[in-house]
Order: sequence, then C-alpha cells, then structure tokens
Amino acid sequence: MSSFDERKNALETKFVLDAAKEFKVAAKRNKALGLWVADIIGHTDPDKYALEVIASDMEEAGDDDVFRKVKSDLATAGADISDEAIREKMAALLSEARTSVYESE
Repeated sequence: MSSFDERKNALETKFVLDAAKEFKVAAKRNKALGLWVADIIGHTDPDKYALEVIASDMEEAGDDDVFRKVKSDLATAGADISDEAIREKMAALLSEARTSVYESE
C-alpha cells in the first residue's frame, strides 16, 4: 500500500470517528435539552420526552427541527420562553455535551 493510500485511509477513518463523536454530542445535548423542557412543562415522563427530542433531530440537518419541537411544546404548555432563551440554552448544552464527549476519550 502506498503512503497516499495509507493517508487516504487514515483521513477516512478520522472523518468517520469525528462524525460519530458529533452525533454523540448532538444526542447528549438533545437529551439534556429534553430534560430541561420536560421540567418546565411538567412532563410526567422526562426520560420519554427527552427521547422524543432526540428523535426530532433526525428530521433534517441542523438544529431547527429540535428548536421547533421544543418551542412548540413549550408554547402548548403555556411556558413563556423566548426563542433567544431556547437558542442560548441549546448552545450552552451543546458546549457542555461537546466537553463531556471529547474529554471522555
């Protein structure tokens, strides 16, 4: 195997590992976000709700699908949480999740 092939394989492996880590980061953030929202809306099964939030992230690329779900659920429950507050919470939880996933290596 040439050094070019070895480098190509190493880069492909790194890409796959990085993608897997980012998937874990997003899932961890979404779980924490789901638990936060479940607490605010008084959901009877916070873990189940957190799984719903995680699943909502599979609808499209990016965070908009998750944002729409929690925004809708908060509004339905009558919780007055601004879009900015939700986005700030999502960003803070993403940072915490990224630190947790990358430091656990």
